[in-house]
Amino acid sequence: MTAVLTPDSIPRLARGMKLREDTARGQWVVLGPERMFVPDEIALEVLRLLDGTRSVDGIVDELAARYAAPRGEIAADVASLLRELAEKGVVQA
Repeated sequence: MTAVLTPDSIPRLARGMKLREDTARGQWVVLGPERMFVPDEIALEVLRLLDGTRSVDGIVDELAARYAAPRGEIAADVASLLRELAEKGVVQA
């Protein structure tokens, strides 16, 4: 069962998951036990903000300020992305 991520949750990469730059291919990858995937630009921006201290709301605030985008849209996109990554075992609260 996947933990529910709320606005106050502090998401982080799940145990064994790592965000690394693959310089040979010129892209960022998420590595885990027996799996690897290449995040798109939006997912990469969110993953880079998973520092173990920032809440979901903090991530949304940072992205809304950085891109001068409507906070509500950013919040919905971040929640959806984190939920999907949590279901895949990449992120946990």
